Amino acid sequence: MRENHLTSQARGVYPIAITPFTDDGLVDFPSLDRLTDFFLSCGVPGITYLGVLGEASKLSDQESMQILRSVIKRVNGGAHIVVGASHVGFDNLRAFAREVMDAGASGLMVAPASGLKTDDHVVNYFEGLISAIGDHVPLVLQDYPQYTGVYLSSSVLSRLLQRHPSIKVVKHEESSALRKITALRTQERLGERAHVSILVGNSAIHLPQELHRGADGANTGVAFPEMLIEVCRRFFDGNAESAEDLYDHFLPLVRHEQQPGVGLAIRKEIFRRRGLIGSARLRAPGPVLDVADHDELGRMLDRLHRKLLSSGEESLISSYRLSV
Repeated sequence: MRENHLTSQARGVYPIAITPFTDDGLVDFPSLDRLTDFFLSCGVPGITYLGVLGEASKLSDQESMQILRSVIKRVNGGAHIVVGASHVGFDNLRAFAREVMDAGASGLMVAPASGLKTDDHVVNYFEGLISAIGDHVPLVLQDYPQYTGVYLSSSVLSRLLQRHPSIKVVKHEESSALRKITALRTQERLGERAHVSILVGNSAIHLPQELHRGADGANTGVAFPEMLIEVCRRFFDGNAESAEDLYDHFLPLVRHEQQPGVGLAIRKEIFRRRGLIGSARLRAPGPVLDVADHDELGRMLDRLHRKLLSSGEESLISSYRLSV
């Protein structure tokens, strides 16, 4: 296994990168470089590209590989690069996996295909998937039933993890399924299988609770990823109360940018206001914020600024570029 391959010891915050576009709808590579440099400056252990939040379905195959090669060159081994793979057909997935891994990626993020109804269907699907791409490719298994319509029980996850050690990370993204994290960690404590990294998604909307349950960090996209990094740092250092206090300051904004439909537009606008991308445009079809949306976001950012001041967290204001 290559040194830059993802492992089951993955820990910390792996942001999901957006794809910046110009106002004309072209991939904005200077903004992509700026965003990648920002993630690296935060000290992230890895970054995921070409995910749902990266509008991967709106990119051509050529654009996807241009983006991937660009960021791999930019990162230059400084962080893991995980690539979203939504190819349902195994032949296409095999070709894609070979191309991205040869380009220097650290692993693939995969999810069960929609329509799988039983545990055996799920197990057989991943049997075929891993057989197609090879068991040498490190995988992040995305457990996101709100999107796929496929619910994975802790027992079927255990079966998959026992049979397929190439699954290095479980991306826990089932809403309010905190008991699943406990169940997975109990399996390990009882010696039923080896350790797996658990990183959480859903904009880390339940991050403090998930960390208490045994999560290793987050693999999600929010407009202030360095907040998630600081929350995890404080928690892992034994300062859980301080971690939760900081998270609570940002929770209204995290919740606001998690809205279905318009959430990505809000997230991109915050990145734009922070000077990290040049345009907040989504590729069509996609929402555009109106005047009321912009005013509302401005009020929320101003309120966050005041809360950090009053709570003694004023050192974060300049580093988080909150004068927006």
